[in-house]
Amino acid sequence: MIPAERQRTILTLLGNQEVISISELTQQLDVSHMTIRRDIAKLESDGRVMSVSGGVQLTETIHIELSHDVKINQYRNEKAEIGLYASQLIKQNMTVYLDAGTTTLEIAHQLNHRNDLLVITNDFAIAGYLMNHSECSLYHTGGKVDKSNQSSVGDKAARLLREMNIDVAFVSTSSWNQRGISTPSEDKVLVKKAIVASSQQNYLVSDSSKYGKVATFHAVDIDCFDKVITDRDFPSSCTDDLSERGIDVVTV
Repeated sequence: MIPAERQRTILTLLGNQEVISISELTQQLDVSHMTIRRDIAKLESDGRVMSVSGGVQLTETIHIELSHDVKINQYRNEKAEIGLYASQLIKQNMTVYLDAGTTTLEIAHQLNHRNDLLVITNDFAIAGYLMNHSECSLYHTGGKVDKSNQSSVGDKAARLLREMNIDVAFVSTSSWNQRGISTPSEDKVLVKKAIVASSQQNYLVSDSSKYGKVATFHAVDIDCFDKVITDRDFPSSCTDDLSERGIDVVTV
């Protein structure tokens, strides 16, 4: 059986059960562990499956992103730890981009004492917090308003980002995998692409619950990120895979 046939068989088997172990696949396909792991790596790079401890499962598809009000109450401890670590990477006098999201809002919460930064954001909650609690210089992108996400999206928001020279960008996402980050909203793609093109360093900040999910619109390749900052529940096998591609993974 050639690789493409094995990979189609793996997808068919996963359509009938949620998770399949590596051992079970080697028995059913009568091949070595190494062969199965290569097949899984290919399917994972295509965004079709995700590795779990000892096995594999289908990628979860996201059709609608949760609202800001819902997300802010999820994984609060993990987001706070990510925000604390990320804030420590911001050096003096940097120009910093904080992407829309509740994890990046936690980074903003750590900037109360800073008066040396220029912060750019498309997030209204972040802008409101920094206006009232920080001496940082502050730009909001403007643009089309995403009411549910409390942010600006679309070409007008992306246009401002393309005009800026950013030292470090902290990028959020509702879904990502070995291929990159994706979004249910086409308007967000322009903003994500503009961020990574305008910033010297790009850091993906995401709790591990977002990993292994995929949405309709591919936004940014995973190789565009210098560092991924996530929590301790992120699979170690995925950390190894990303490290081999030159992406530093930090779990906090």
